This record gives sequence, structure tokens and C-alpha cells, in this order.
Amino acid sequence: MVTSAQIRAARGLLNWTVRDLAERSGAHRNTITRIETDATGPGYSIDAIQRALEAAGVIFIEGDGEGPGVRLRNTPQAAE
Repeated sequence: MVTSAQIRAARGLLNWTVRDLAERSGAHRNTITRIETDATGPGYSIDAIQRALEAAGVIFIEGDGEGPGVRLRNTPQAAE
């Protein structure tokens, strides 16, 4: 499962606002803010958010000894 820090970092890599992510994921802006601040637990919205970020070219790294992280694919599809 992705972490709140990974979601924030992924948005930063794509230069997306919370509103951008809300539009692309179908999750409400307030829900995204609560997820990013760890004010809510896992649920359907996190899956939708992860799918939207991955569709835009984000790769979630589970943790290779240094902890979880994110990076962009070499050819992002929708990082606008």
C-alpha cells in the first residue's frame, strides 16, 4: 500500500495540485488532503488515487532497504 508521503511526493513529481489529482482520480479534494495528512485510513479512494498517479507515469517503490519512494517512468504519459 502506498503511503501519504508517497502520494504527496508523486503529486510533486507531476507538479499537480490537490485539485488536479482530485479531477484525475475522482476522489474529493478534502479526501486527498486527509489521506496526505494521515487523517484517514486506507480505502477505495487511495486505490483510485494510486491508479491515477500510475497512469500519469509515477512508479511507487515499495522500499529497497531505504524505505518507500516514488519515481517517474522514463516516458510519462500525462504529466501535464
